[in-house]
Amino acid sequence: MNEKALFKLTYGVHVITSKKGDRINGQIANTAIQIAYDPITVTVSINKNNLTHAYIKDSRTFAVSVVGQDAPLSLIGQFGFKSGRDVDKFEGINYKLTPNGVPYVTDYTLSYMEAEVLQEVDAGTHTIFIGKVIGAEVLQEGTPMTYAYYHEIKRGSVPKTAPTYSALKEPKPVSEKYVCSVCGYTYDPELGDPDGGIAPGTAFADLPEDWVCPVCGAGKGDFEKA
Repeated sequence: MNEKALFKLTYGVHVITSKKGDRINGQIANTAIQIAYDPITVTVSINKNNLTHAYIKDSRTFAVSVVGQDAPLSLIGQFGFKSGRDVDKFEGINYKLTPNGVPYVTDYTLSYMEAEVLQEVDAGTHTIFIGKVIGAEVLQEGTPMTYAYYHEIKRGSVPKTAPTYSALKEPKPVSEKYVCSVCGYTYDPELGDPDGGIAPGTAFADLPEDWVCPVCGAGKGDFEKA
């Protein structure tokens, strides 16, 4: 089987959020799609080990924040490479609550929709939650970020809990690149780190000592030469 065939499928980048009592949590997911119109129905695929999965199971509600192309890697790192069991993912993040108390991200978000779970489908490592949309708003105009843009332009990496993890084989970096041992982000001197104010052409050794991985926040000491 040629797994590269899966590269031709299109994916977005979304923040999936939910609640459990007065606690809130969220995560990055690439599988969030509309599957019906009457009623308007969407589906998301969530790893069973993730805290957001437990929150959706408890509250039977979730929200989808559609991330814009201009979103920094730090936003994706906050929701994609950290666990809500260890940190408050919403610390420093602008968000609002739906009338039902489900959070949605407002920064770098083009639109959001809230859904109540109608059905669950067991998909092995993941559960597919099918939800009826009960609220939705457009927050700003812009271009939605795709997974292809995230990988090819933003040079982002994928956590092991992502549905596409096994299919996405990261290209081997050349000797002048450095790889984050925590999340797999590759620092390429030719490209720099525009979101972090690092100009193209900046060697890894010349990065400020307080520079951190734009995805997960790891320090320079957590990078290894490829």
